[in-house]
Amino acid sequence: MKPFLFLGTRAEDEAADSEYAAVLRCAGLEERDVRRVRVERDELGPVDLDGLSGIVLGGGPFNSSDPEDVKSPVQRRAEADLRRLAEQVLDADFPFLGACYGVGVLGGLRGGLVDRTYGEPISSRRISLTEAGLLDPLLSAMPPDFDAFLGHKEAVSRLPVGAELLASSSTCPVQAFRMGRNVYATQFHPELDGDGLALRIETYRHHGYFEPDELDGLLAMARGSTVEHPPRLLSRFVELYGR
Repeated sequence: MKPFLFLGTRAEDEAADSEYAAVLRCAGLEERDVRRVRVERDELGPVDLDGLSGIVLGGGPFNSSDPEDVKSPVQRRAEADLRRLAEQVLDADFPFLGACYGVGVLGGLRGGLVDRTYGEPISSRRISLTEAGLLDPLLSAMPPDFDAFLGHKEAVSRLPVGAELLASSSTCPVQAFRMGRNVYATQFHPELDGDGLALRIETYRHHGYFEPDELDGLLAMARGSTVEHPPRLLSRFVELYGR
């Protein structure tokens, strides 16, 4: 099997390594099956799609809708690298799954709009598949309704031209979409379990996702929630595209 490419954007080592380990576990992959690049640290460089089975992009604290003058040089460089890759992936209709920040990368292309209209607090939310999602080769691996962990400041408020809406929630209309036949983005985190979410809550406690007095309640929510179905999305991605 050709390797998968995993792209991370988290500068904090513990959170970055936890996310990577969770993606491997949920996808059923070993480290030998994956090429890992931390784009917040290293330039992505040219990507040879012919040498890969697919690409998975993790989440992180970058927000594509931030004003340009408040973005750090690292964020601007990472965004430029990922935008080039996204256009390459779309042109080739190459297998791609972007979780959370994938919405920020893909959602603003080809007439789409990502802004702060539909941000959601850190929580477990009920996600519902659309009719297209029920028929989609990747999303149909999920139940019609399922709980998932999420927490984001920005979201898609206008889908890119030609994108197919695959999943929604009551507080965020676009929870998953597909461009072409093989390029996907989810607003929720398919790799997250309670312990992983608790680590991120601790790691990003000063990043404006919640008020300081909410910390203990959020940690209790993370460890007390039952979220079991989203990891199937990653294993199904490997089933469909591992080659």
